[in-house]
Parts: sequence; structure tokens; C-alpha cells
Amino acid sequence: MRVGIGYDIHRCVDGRKLFLGGVEIPFDKGLLGHSDADVLLHAVCDALLGAAGEGDIGTYFPNTDEQYKNIASLVLLEKVAQVVHTKGYHVVNVDVVLIAEAPKIMKYVPAMKQKIAAVLSVTPDEIGIKATTQEGVGSIGRGEAMCAQAVALIN
Repeated sequence: MRVGIGYDIHRCVDGRKLFLGGVEIPFDKGLLGHSDADVLLHAVCDALLGAAGEGDIGTYFPNTDEQYKNIASLVLLEKVAQVVHTKGYHVVNVDVVLIAEAPKIMKYVPAMKQKIAAVLSVTPDEIGIKATTQEGVGSIGRGEAMCAQAVALIN
């Protein structure tokens, strides 16, 4: 059994769609990044790569490489899952927390769990997703950014 931890943060900006957990969420802002900037999936990718003893998401998908420009982070997660499987591991479970003042994501969590589970070849019960706020403190509390933390267990 191996465990990994992941973290990611992106700025909130006007003029971009918001993707969290592979689901498009109606919101007045999106996240700034080279890909679709799905902060939740980026944290999951880093947790899985860390558990497998690999480099981080930037090592595999550098923001200087145009082939990853605006790419869906679910595609990046598929590639990370291939790395994990190629090394002879399988995912046991993933737990992730989104830290953002808004939007409320609870009604989107089942769809997120389905999408992530399908990519990782696990059941939705093996994916934990929750959200919390910064209680108005700091850049996240002011709605300027969102971050996510994830833990992954592989075997």
C-alpha cells in the first residue's frame, strides 16, 4: 500500500468556464490555467503520482507545452491512471477537499464521483469529495482563488 498527497490552487477569473471534478459548474467565474484548470482533478493527479513515486503534474503536463492548452483535466487524470497502472498499482481510494467560498458543489458531487471513478477503474464509493470555505480569510476567502487537497491510496 502506498499513499500520496496532492495540492493545487488556481485564481478565479472572468471569461472562463468552471470545471471541478470533471463537471462543468455554472458560475460567474472560472479558474485560470493552461488546461481547463480543474483544481480538484489536479490535486487528485498529484496525489496519485506521489503515491506511485513519480513527479508532479507539471512534470508530466508542463504549462509550456501547447498540446495541453485548454485540455480537459479528465484526460490528464486518464494519463495519470495509466502511469499508476503501468507501474503495477491500482487505485484503492481517493479523498479530496475543495476549499472555496463559492459555488456550493454538493449537488454536483455525485457526477464528479462518477466521472473520477470511471477514469480510475473504481466505484464511486471509493471517491470522497467534500468542500469547505476559508471563512472569508485570505485570497480564497475573498473569492480570488480556489484550492484543493487530495489523498490517494494505491496498492
